[in-house]
Amino acid sequence: MHHDIRRHVNMKLSPKVITGALNAQNKGASDWGWQGLLSYGCQGFIVVVDPKTVQVLQVLAKHKGNVVKVKWAKENYHHDLGNPYSLRLASGDNNGVIIVWDVTSGTVKSEFSEGSKPIQDMEWLTYQDASHDLLVALHPPYSLILWNADTGTKLWKKSYTEPLLAFSFDPFSSKNVAFLGPDCIVFIDDFSVTKTPSSNGKKFYISSPSSSASNLKTEGSTSSVEKRTASRNLAERMSKILVGEGPSKKSSKEESDQVALNDCIQLLHHQSCRHHLILVYPREILILDLEINQTVGIIPMERAGSPFVQIVSLRQRDVLLCLHENGSVSTRIRRKTNAITTPASEGHGAFDDSPPPVSMDVTYDLRCQSDGLRVTRHSRVSSMSCCMVTESSVALVVTDSRVVFWDMILLDGGTEIETSPQLDSKSKFPIVSNSPPPQLSLSDMIGRLPVVNHDHPSVLKGRAVALKFVMTGLLNGVVSPISSLRMCPPLTTKNWSVYQPLLAVGSSTGVIQIINISSGLIVKEFSVHTGPVRGIEWCNLKSFLSYSYPSQGTSGLVKNDLMLVDISTGKVKAVRTNRDQESPIEILRVSCLKQYFIVGFKDKPLELWDLQTMTMLRETGKSLPHPTALEWSPSHSLKSLKKKMLSQGGDKEGGQLTSALAGGDKMGVSTTSLSETAESDSKVNQKMSVKEHFVYTDSEGTLYHFVVEGTGFADASRVPAENDSAISSTHVSGMGTITWIAWKGDFILFGDGEGQLSVWDLKSKTQRTMATRRGWIKKIRFAPGRGNMKFFLLYVDGFDIWDLKEGKAELLSSMKSPRDISKVIDADWTGSDRPVLATADGCVEVFDLTLKSCSCGIEDREFPDEVASPYILPPKASLMMKYHLQNQPWNSEYSRKLEGLREEEKNLQGAINKQIDLLDSEILDYLPHCRFGVAERCLILAKLFGDESDFLFWTVALYYLRAVKWSPKSREEVDLLGPEKEKFIPATPSYKETNDLVMLDSPDEGEEPSQGAWSLVDTPLERYFDMICDNDSFKLYQLDRVALHDSKRVTYDHTKKCAENYIMLRETDRAVQLLLETEPDNDTYYTDCLRACLVASIRSSGVSQSTIKLVATNLIANGKIKEGVQLLCLIDKGLDACRYLQTYGAWDQAVWLAKATLTSSDCCEVMKRWVDHLCGTQVNQKSKALLVMLSLGQFSKVLEMLYGMRQFNRAACFTAALEEFGLLDQSKDNVLLVEAIYLEYARLLANLGLRTPAEFYCQKAGDKGNQFKEEVRILFS
Repeated sequence: MHHDIRRHVNMKLSPKVITGALNAQNKGASDWGWQGLLSYGCQGFIVVVDPKTVQVLQVLAKHKGNVVKVKWAKENYHHDLGNPYSLRLASGDNNGVIIVWDVTSGTVKSEFSEGSKPIQDMEWLTYQDASHDLLVALHPPYSLILWNADTGTKLWKKSYTEPLLAFSFDPFSSKNVAFLGPDCIVFIDDFSVTKTPSSNGKKFYISSPSSSASNLKTEGSTSSVEKRTASRNLAERMSKILVGEGPSKKSSKEESDQVALNDCIQLLHHQSCRHHLILVYPREILILDLEINQTVGIIPMERAGSPFVQIVSLRQRDVLLCLHENGSVSTRIRRKTNAITTPASEGHGAFDDSPPPVSMDVTYDLRCQSDGLRVTRHSRVSSMSCCMVTESSVALVVTDSRVVFWDMILLDGGTEIETSPQLDSKSKFPIVSNSPPPQLSLSDMIGRLPVVNHDHPSVLKGRAVALKFVMTGLLNGVVSPISSLRMCPPLTTKNWSVYQPLLAVGSSTGVIQIINISSGLIVKEFSVHTGPVRGIEWCNLKSFLSYSYPSQGTSGLVKNDLMLVDISTGKVKAVRTNRDQESPIEILRVSCLKQYFIVGFKDKPLELWDLQTMTMLRETGKSLPHPTALEWSPSHSLKSLKKKMLSQGGDKEGGQLTSALAGGDKMGVSTTSLSETAESDSKVNQKMSVKEHFVYTDSEGTLYHFVVEGTGFADASRVPAENDSAISSTHVSGMGTITWIAWKGDFILFGDGEGQLSVWDLKSKTQRTMATRRGWIKKIRFAPGRGNMKFFLLYVDGFDIWDLKEGKAELLSSMKSPRDISKVIDADWTGSDRPVLATADGCVEVFDLTLKSCSCGIEDREFPDEVASPYILPPKASLMMKYHLQNQPWNSEYSRKLEGLREEEKNLQGAINKQIDLLDSEILDYLPHCRFGVAERCLILAKLFGDESDFLFWTVALYYLRAVKWSPKSREEVDLLGPEKEKFIPATPSYKETNDLVMLDSPDEGEEPSQGAWSLVDTPLERYFDMICDNDSFKLYQLDRVALHDSKRVTYDHTKKCAENYIMLRETDRAVQLLLETEPDNDTYYTDCLRACLVASIRSSGVSQSTIKLVATNLIANGKIKEGVQLLCLIDKGLDACRYLQTYGAWDQAVWLAKATLTSSDCCEVMKRWVDHLCGTQVNQKSKALLVMLSLGQFSKVLEMLYGMRQFNRAACFTAALEEFGLLDQSKDNVLLVEAIYLEYARLLANLGLRTPAEFYCQKAGDKGNQFKEEVRILFS
C-alpha cells in the first residue's frame, strides 16, 4: 500500500494516552451527552469516543485519583456567538476533586474540591435560564454543594443528617430531589439555586412483607396502617413501601417487615412520567408513585434471567433500558392499560402478546434484548449509557478496555409504516416528498404502531413493529497488564515512503499489540507467547523478535520462548526450538545493520545469531564471564558497505573499522549517526558482511569488546587468548554492577544498580561519572535523530530526560511515581522529542519533553476516519452550518453547499462543507424536501446538533402548528382545544390512547378520515411534555392516574386524597362512594358523611351557589385552600379556584386543574398567568414559558418573546414556518415585529460573514433594512 508524502509530514506524534483496562472505581463513570459523544473514566483518565466512527477523540489527563463520575454539560439553552456549541465535561475522582474540561482543546477550565473522599454523585443543573454553569455534587458523607463550574466557586453547601450515596433530580420540578441513603430514601422539596435548602428532608424507609411490593411510610406515621382487616389483607400485602421512623418503627411486628434498603442499587426519577420514582434491585425494579407513596409497578427479573445492574429511563418514549449482569441490554416498553374503557374487543386484542391486564398497574413488556458478553473476573460491564438524542443507541464500557455499541433497529414487516392517502397535488403544503423522513430516534421508530415481539404475526401484515439490537461498533484498548514495549526503527530519509510509527506492546498474558502511535489505534494483535512478554526487539519495519519465559522455579531454570513475528503476514516463527530447561534470557539485541542478533542469558554463555538465515553462529567460550549489559556499536560506515557492494568483496581494508577499546588510549572511532541505519537488509547479500562491534560488561564491571565479521561459523570473530586485537577488556571504574549500556556517536553511557551514570567520550578519551541518587537505573536510551543527544533514564520510581551537551549530562525534566504518574513499567522514544511510557495501570502515555503534558487538542490528533460533529468546528462555523441548513429563502433551490464566504474564510468554508458532506445521506436527501418545511428541518437539525433547547422548541412548535392549521376553528379564534377537534382526527378508541406508549394512528376500519387532513394530524405529544400536552390527552391521563390511585387504596388518607381528586375532576359519583367508605370510629366520619351528602345534592341554584362560594372564600382566607378549591369546583367555579391557587403559589396545582377541567378560553387565561410567573426573574424559566405559549397557539406572542430573548435565528425560522403554514398574523404590529426580527437576524448573519443571506433579510426588513444593506455592502467590499 503506497502512502503519500503528505501523510507523513502530517504524522501527528502529539502527546496522548492510549488507555487500557479500567479500575474497579471507574464503575458507573460514563456519560453520553446531547453533544453526541461518549465519555468514560479509565483509571485517572477520561476517554472521549465518537460513537459514529468508533474512534477515540480525546483523552483528558489531570486527575491524580481514579475517575468516579463523568457528566457532559447540558445543551438546553439557546446557542449563539455568546453561548456557542462547545464540549464541556465535568469529572470527579476518588480524591474529591472535580475538574471541568474544555474537551476540544484538552485543557482544564476549572478545578475545585471539598474534602478528599470520592465524589458520590454529580449533575449539571438544567432548570433555569440564568446560568448554565451550575454543577451540583454530593461529597461524602452527606454534603450537597452547588458549584459554579466556570469559576470553581462554592455557591452553597448543605450538610444532611444521613449518609447519602446518590441523588436524582425530578425532571418535572426543580425543587424536588430524592437521595438514596444506605437504608432509607430522603426527599427534599426546597432545592433552589439562590439559597441553601433549609429542611433536612423527609426520610422514608422501605418495607416489603412479601417482597412483592411495598409502600412508603414516613417518620411519625401512626400505627393505623398496621390494622389488618380481613377484607383488605391482600391489598395490604400487595402495597407496602416507604415505612417510617416514628413510634411504628419500634414495634417488633414492624421490625420483621422491614427490609434493608442496602441492596437497592440505583434510584432515579422516571424521565417521561411525572411523580414516578424507580428503585432498582438486583432481582426486581419497583416503580413508585410519589403522590401516594406506593408501588404502582414491579418489573421482576425473568426466572432464568440475569440480575439487573443499571437502568436508564428514556424520555421521548416511555421505555426502560436495563443492563444485566451478563452484559446484555433489554428494552422494556410500557404496556397499555385499559383504565377508563372496557377491555378490548376481539379484533384489537391481537396487538397485545397477552390478554388485556385487569390490574391497573404500570407494566412494562420486554421487547428486545441484546446478546450477553462473556463475563469473567477481568471483563464485566462497568457502565452503560444511552444516546440522549436518538435514545436507540447504547454503549457498554467493559472493564477489560472494550467499548461495545448496540443500536436498536426496526424489523419492518414488509409494508411501509406510514401509508397516507395522497394529498391533492394542488395544495403546496405539506410537501409531498418521495424520500421518507429519516428515522433519527427511537421515537421515530415506535409510537405510530404497537411494538410486539418479532415472531408476532401482525408484524408481517405491517400492523405492528418489532425491534432488534445490532452491534454497530467495538473499540479495544491496550491489553493489560503491560510487561514491555518497543518502538519500531526511527523515520529516516530512506524509509519515509513506507514508514508507519508502530509501537509493539507486550503484555503479561503473552499477547503483543501493534499500536499506530500517531492515530492511537491498535492496528494488530498477536497471541505470540503463553507467558509474559519479557522483551521485544524490531528486526526491521515489518518484523520483530520477542522472548518470554514463565516465572522461575527453585531450580532457576525455565523454558525460554523466542519468536519472530512478521506483522505484514502475521506469521509467527519459533527461533531456538527444541531447547530444554535452561537459564532465562535476559538480553536480546539486534545489531545496527540488522545482520546479527545476540541472545544473552543469566547463567550461560551468550549466543550470536545471523538475522538473515535465523541460524546460530556461535556461543562465547565457557571461560568468559556472562554479560550484565550489552550494546551494539553504531559506529559502522555505510560508505564501506557501498564500496563492498561495488567491489563485491574486493578490498578487505575498505570495511575495516577495527579500533579496539584497549585501556582507553586508542579511542578514536569514526562514527556516523544512528539515524542512518540502513533499512537495506535485503541488499546485504550473504557473501559480504560488514564488521560490527558490540561491547558488554560483566558483574565485575569489566568491559569486553568484540568484533563480528563474516557469515556462518568459519568467519565469526574468534575469541582467543587476551591481548589479541579482536577482543580487549578494560574496566569501568567507580561503578557498581552495570545494568544498561547505551551508545550513540562518540558517547557510551553506563548505568548501574546504585543509580550512577558514567559517560564515556570516545573522541576525547574521557570518562565522567555522576550520581543520580535515584537508585537502580533500569534502562537508558538515546532519542533518534542525527545529532540529537537526548536520552532518558528509567528508574524503579520514576523517569528522567537528560541531554548530553559537550560530554556533560544535563537533566531536562523528571517525574516520580506514584506522585506524578503510576509506576512506569517500560519506556521508549516514539520520535526525537516524544518519550512513550507504559505504566502499571495499563496505559501507554506519550509525553512532551517537559514531561508535563500527555494530552493535546482534538485538532492535533490524527483520525483515520473523518469525524462528523459540528462541535469540533470553531464556534462561528458551527452556527454558520446550522443557519445555512435550516432555511435558505435566498436560494431558489435548496443547496447543501455553503458558498460566498470572504477570501480569508475559505478554510472555514471548506471545513463546514466537509462536515455537511459527512452527514447521513438519507438526511441530506430529505432536508430539501421536508414535508412540513422549515419547522421540520429545524427539528431534524436540532437532533443532528444535539441541541436540546431547539429540539424541545421545534417538537412543540411543529405539533401545534399542525394542530392549529388543521383544526377547523382556527379561522375564528386560535384554539385547538375545543371539542370539535375530534371531528378531524381519526377517532381513536380511548383504550388505545389512554395509558400507552403506542398511539394507534392508523385509520380503523370504517372510519375513513377526510382526505387532506390525514397526514397532518400528529400523534399527541409525549407524556414528558406534561403541562404542555394538549388538554384532551392531559385530561385522559389524569383520569387514568386517579383510577390507578383508587385501585391502590389502603389507608384513609389515601382514600380521602382520591375522593378530593374525583371532586375536582367532577367525577362526583365515585367521590361520593369513597367518602361514604369512612369507618365509623374515624374522627372525620361525620364530616365525610356530610361532604358526601353535599357533593351528591349539589344543583346549581343561585342561592346555594352564592352560599357555597362565600364559604369557599372564607375557607381559603383562613388557610384551608384545598377544601375551598374543592367547593369551588363543585359549583363550576374552576377558574376562580385556579386564580386562588395561583395567588397562593400553588402554580402546578392550578395548571393541573385548569388543563383537566376548564374550557379552553378559561384555561388559556390561567396558563397566561403562569407564563408571566415563569418569565419572572425569581423563576427564570423563559424557555419553558415559550413552550407553554406555543401550546396555547399564541404564535405572535411567541415571536415577541423570542425577539425579547434575542433568539433571532429561532424567531426568523419560526416566522418562515408560520408563513408556510399560513398562520402568520398580518396585523400592523406584527408586521413591524417581523421586520425587526429580520433586521436583527441580518445583523447576526453579517457578523458571521454570510453576505447573501444578510442582504436577503435586509430587503425584508423595511427602511431600516435598506440602510443596513448599505452597511453590509461597505463591510464586505
